[in-house]
Amino acid sequence: MTHRAWRKEREDLLGSSADVPSRDAVPDRGEFLEFLGLTLTAGAFVLFVARPEAAEALVHALVTGAAAAVH
Repeated sequence: MTHRAWRKEREDLLGSSADVPSRDAVPDRGEFLEFLGLTLTAGAFVLFVARPEAAEALVHALVTGAAAAVH
């Protein structure tokens, strides 16, 4: 609740991005992206805890891809 109130006050002081011509304003887009990032991070953490071999497979895939890109 405090976060939203602070953001609203700051928008009143500085003006919203909708006031700027040629700039689209998408309300609460940052909050959605933050939620998506936290969800992906939590999912990756659970995957690595539940299946530790997933980390090894990920490293192997990254190294193989990098080696293929070099050659």
